[in-house]
Amino acid sequence: MDAVSNASYYNPHEVLGGHFAQDDERTVTVRVLRPLASSVDIITEEGGKRVRHVAEHEHNGIFRATVPAIETHDGWGVPDYRVATTYENGETLVEDDPYRYLPTVGDLDMYLFGEGRHERLWEALGARVMRYDDPMGSNDGTSGEQLVGTAFSVWAPNAHAVRVVGNFNGWDGRKHAMRELGSSGIWELFIPGVQAGEIYKYQILNANNEWVMKADPMERSHEIPPATGSIVVESHFDWDDTAWMDHRKRTNPHDGPVSIYEVHAGSWKKGIKNYRELADQLVDYVAKEGFTHVEFMPLAEHPFAGSWGYQVTGYYAIDSRLGGPDDFKYLVEKFHEAGIGVIMDWVPAHFPKDAFALGRFDGTPLYEDPDPTRGEHPDWGTYIFNFGRNEVRNFLVANACFWLDEYHIDALRVDAVSSMLYLDYSRKPGQWHPNIYGGRENLEAIDFLKEANATAYKNNPGIMMIAEESTAYPGITAPTDQGGIGFGLKWNMGWMHDTLQYLHEQPINRKWHHNEITFSMVYAYSEHYVLPISHDEVVYGKGSLFGKMPGDDWQRYAGVRALFAYQWAHPGKKLSFMGNEIAQYGEWDHNGSVDWDALNWKEHRQIQHLVADLNAMYKAHPALWSQDFDPAGFQWLTSDDADHNTLSFVRIGDKGEQLVVVVNFSGEAWEDYQVPLTSGGRWREILTTDDEQYGGSGIHNGEFEADAGAYHSRDWSAKLTIPALGAVFLEPEN
Repeated sequence: MDAVSNASYYNPHEVLGGHFAQDDERTVTVRVLRPLASSVDIITEEGGKRVRHVAEHEHNGIFRATVPAIETHDGWGVPDYRVATTYENGETLVEDDPYRYLPTVGDLDMYLFGEGRHERLWEALGARVMRYDDPMGSNDGTSGEQLVGTAFSVWAPNAHAVRVVGNFNGWDGRKHAMRELGSSGIWELFIPGVQAGEIYKYQILNANNEWVMKADPMERSHEIPPATGSIVVESHFDWDDTAWMDHRKRTNPHDGPVSIYEVHAGSWKKGIKNYRELADQLVDYVAKEGFTHVEFMPLAEHPFAGSWGYQVTGYYAIDSRLGGPDDFKYLVEKFHEAGIGVIMDWVPAHFPKDAFALGRFDGTPLYEDPDPTRGEHPDWGTYIFNFGRNEVRNFLVANACFWLDEYHIDALRVDAVSSMLYLDYSRKPGQWHPNIYGGRENLEAIDFLKEANATAYKNNPGIMMIAEESTAYPGITAPTDQGGIGFGLKWNMGWMHDTLQYLHEQPINRKWHHNEITFSMVYAYSEHYVLPISHDEVVYGKGSLFGKMPGDDWQRYAGVRALFAYQWAHPGKKLSFMGNEIAQYGEWDHNGSVDWDALNWKEHRQIQHLVADLNAMYKAHPALWSQDFDPAGFQWLTSDDADHNTLSFVRIGDKGEQLVVVVNFSGEAWEDYQVPLTSGGRWREILTTDDEQYGGSGIHNGEFEADAGAYHSRDWSAKLTIPALGAVFLEPEN
């Protein structure tokens, strides 16, 4: 009784609430905890009338009353009741009692969670608003009104006691102690009257006998940082993207055109205050530029804006800086209405050590690996998840499904996969231990990635799982049933590094680095690749895309145009970070904005125009995407012309469509440059980056006839003018 009165007992429902008298099943003893109350009455409904039963004080704020049981179809039951509490100031409150309710987490939920197989975990844990029809009406006993409350449940297996605290109880957890459900480690309490919008935390008597305050690991919304409270959410959003979702189920996006615009939501444009305003401007912009997808850097809750979202504390909560869950759903729906897919960065590799969040949640390494050589990341100062623990793995696998299901996200780009694959990642000898087979692979993390990918694809047909992975680990995009990790796509970090390194060289020196621009085709089909020019390449002193190019301003603009054309022509899906498409001068600043003022100058508008035209051409020509992952989709025409810094190749579609691409990375135009061709007859130039509308010098090849005669193992060729720092796309007319 003393532990219950101090809200430190693991099973307060054993004492509080209604229980049959030991010697009379027709009598119920009701105990309630009302600290500082001067009197308490238990109100029941008997014969259609409300009856008050005076409760006597029993111990340290616990009051007890005896009431009649009610007759049910199979015996006797505990009646519905309300509690009338009068305090010394004379105020009387009539309210419902949390301790008269059955658990809101079922046996199957607990079993699946313990096995690591609860694929909809967010429907069992966290704070969930629930509504009931009750004979006595609403929470205060008002007849004819539905009863509403919130079910709280949290996993803290090593805690001695857990309370729910918030404005609804004056942040005094004595009235709302939770019960532990068997050996599951789950604590649960339904609190009548708590509705959406309430701020709450869990007050945990942890394994070290310390009371600590923690945000809910399964929170659906969070106070705007630096505040650290969780917020009860009840979504009222009515999705209207059925056509998109039905089409998604029937489509394999990996086989189609994928051109991604990567966005940091907080710094795309100054003055945008929330997700709805972002929808009003960003959706139209991405559509106008012709991208097929938008990718958001992490939008799960994170306390430090400078982490760009990559240090997550609330894995089930949308970033509150720009609004709530329904606001973000509105943004996603608007993209779907415009025919644009939504990708979100997901960060299951590590999490920060903030005291209010997941770290040492119940006083022990719960979510993090207890082995310090595996549980802490030396570079980032973060904890690493315990991928070998069922419940932790379940927390993450279900989280992937949560974003794909609840928010209709079309793909997850998984951050820092390399750090998960290897036990010695960023560690020196002696700072790591081999796995059970003596190797450096993190077997538990690998199993987790396989499970996350397989579960996501199984439950959400038509989505994509994309790995940000920078090593040569084999089978990242191979199916799990063939021994692979099971991703659909992988970022080609090698292509990004080699291409930017090559373009950083002065054109006159590029012939000595020609292998850097051709090497990507040696391994182009080892995985299913995305070609990224991401945020990481235009920040922290690396300069903007424009700033990376050598030469005068004209050469720099031309270099950006040539890079985009080469990227869009190369096998693999496409990704470019915001600001690249306007060739902004300055690098990205997460506290600032894309330099939209640059569009006051025509050169920047011309680059923007080129990107839109490249996207239009890309989507319209299956040769550029239908065989991205098949060697039959690409053939070199000339790969060894280092002296001219020039490449030529043909892209081939799955129905035989062809486009020939010639890229000149030198600083001068080549006249009468002989290009091998794949067929005779008439050809035409369908796009050149040197067009005057893009800021080029206006060199065109128009329509021309292929000349018969062997050249570079081809039976036809043509002599063309290939512009300096330019690319041309050629299509046969037959």
